[in-house]
Amino acid sequence: MGVAKAWRFSLTPAAAKLALLHNGYNNGEKKQVLSLKSSATATTITKTTSSLSQRKQTVSWSWSWSLVCGLMLFGLGLISLFTGHVASDLEWYSQRLVKNTLYYSQLNGNGREAIDVWKSKYSKFYYGCSQRGPRYAPVVKERASNGYLLIATSGGLNQQRTGITDAVVVARILNATLVVPELDHHSYWKDDSDFIHIFDVDWFMSYLAKDVTIVRRVPEKVMRNMDKPPYTMRVPRKSEPEYYIEQVLPILLRRRVVQLTKFDYRLSSNLDDELQKLRCRVNYHALKFTKSIHELGQKLVMRMRRMEKRFIAVHLRFEPDMLAFSGCYYGGGDKERYEFAEIRKRWATLPDLNAEEERKRGKCPLTPHEVGLMLRALGFANETYLYVASGEIYGGDETLRPLRELFPNFYTKEMLANEELKPFLPFSSRLAAIDYIVSDESDVFVTNNNGNMAKILAGRRRYMGHKRTIRPNAKRLSALFMARDQMDWDTFAKKVKSCQKGFMGDPDEMKPGRGEFHEFPETCVCEKPFKDIAKSNDGNLLTAGKTKSTYSVENAGEKARHMSMKRKIGKDRISVGDKEDDEIFAD
Repeated sequence: MGVAKAWRFSLTPAAAKLALLHNGYNNGEKKQVLSLKSSATATTITKTTSSLSQRKQTVSWSWSWSLVCGLMLFGLGLISLFTGHVASDLEWYSQRLVKNTLYYSQLNGNGREAIDVWKSKYSKFYYGCSQRGPRYAPVVKERASNGYLLIATSGGLNQQRTGITDAVVVARILNATLVVPELDHHSYWKDDSDFIHIFDVDWFMSYLAKDVTIVRRVPEKVMRNMDKPPYTMRVPRKSEPEYYIEQVLPILLRRRVVQLTKFDYRLSSNLDDELQKLRCRVNYHALKFTKSIHELGQKLVMRMRRMEKRFIAVHLRFEPDMLAFSGCYYGGGDKERYEFAEIRKRWATLPDLNAEEERKRGKCPLTPHEVGLMLRALGFANETYLYVASGEIYGGDETLRPLRELFPNFYTKEMLANEELKPFLPFSSRLAAIDYIVSDESDVFVTNNNGNMAKILAGRRRYMGHKRTIRPNAKRLSALFMARDQMDWDTFAKKVKSCQKGFMGDPDEMKPGRGEFHEFPETCVCEKPFKDIAKSNDGNLLTAGKTKSTYSVENAGEKARHMSMKRKIGKDRISVGDKEDDEIFAD
């Protein structure tokens, strides 16, 4: 396997040496042994026919040959030791060395191959790893903690999800007892759902029992003994752990109960590895939806797979409020300008924006038509099945018509579930949770912007095996869309593919320190050892790359249920900035 493809590995001198050693051992071992025998025979004849004056020189040559033979035998031993690994190692390195040359190339005479738009061929080399380290300090019990931490989250479901995740980490930093976070009931979304209506609170508390002590409410005894009500404060965006220790901890020790308000993106994206892995345990394992939400979400997934084995989930943020907030213009004339201007009056702090400049900067969400054009240019066929996750689309069916024409197999949660969806209709966060489940289970996830749901799901899909996640390179695509009438389709498609290099959810896109941790959780994504990749290639996919982790060992029941559900399904088959106003339109 590896030897047949060793030409790709010859990019480095070390690779060339390994390849030669591997080939030389298999094909030339007998020749080396014969050579040794012939040399020994020649030496013997020379010794018997030489004169006494040559004996000293002959003895010297004999010692030299012995040394050579010993070195060669030692080399053969090393080759025998490593030859079982050379093939798989060559395959591993050859793929990694040339992977950047494989994007979107059509199969032709130069040996380059086409990218698989449905799945990254390099995803098998990575796995999610969020286990606690050997020096991870034990949890601080409630009575020994520094006090109780109340959290009031902000924004829509996914923005609140980031707040909950960071709240657990902050409680760990402060050695505080965390009270189950309070969800936002007063923002634009006007959803009065509590934590227990969306997330499995018992699972949340038990899963994190070794990280943070969590209670449902502050004990009555503690509240009665307080001289003053809980101290309320709002910390700055992206605060470092030192800020919490220096500014929040003294107040917590003095007052015993502290509430942090509008808690979204209030913790730095860059933390030490143990805290980053705690973020992953919270976000990807502890926050599990309630049974009713989970079951309906899985029903929609099964209904999509009954129609087609593979499908794309498209998250469209194209609501009137979102577009008005962005400051972009979409060709609707005076009517659009007036409607957006009226909406923007709700927020006096919003700056005046130049729509053309915002589009050039890549800040404008793609239209449904542009999303469809991008997908067709990347190679998705007309018969591909789409699940569209969205709220109210500005312009309604007329805006969606071009996307439907490009992809007639177009479905939404409203189309897949009628009566079953009615109990959830008054609650925007519960509806968003259903879209989250279907989008997460999709084979390909596509977004028209870089909002909170896009970031959260991009990070989760990387952690869960680098499932294909396509983010539009809006800055480059915007100019291309405006000029698409000036080129033929093949030229346009080629340029789209070029624009999207590095935006397809491949493992090499995730670089340390890039973007928000929730989108690029590099600390929690590990490379599989060579031996586990070999097992994967032999068909042992379920055990490849597993380590002694929190997920696979301590919660084997959860893993078994998850795998059982996946088998059943297969069988049935706005970026957030530093402005406070950003939270209003974060999903």
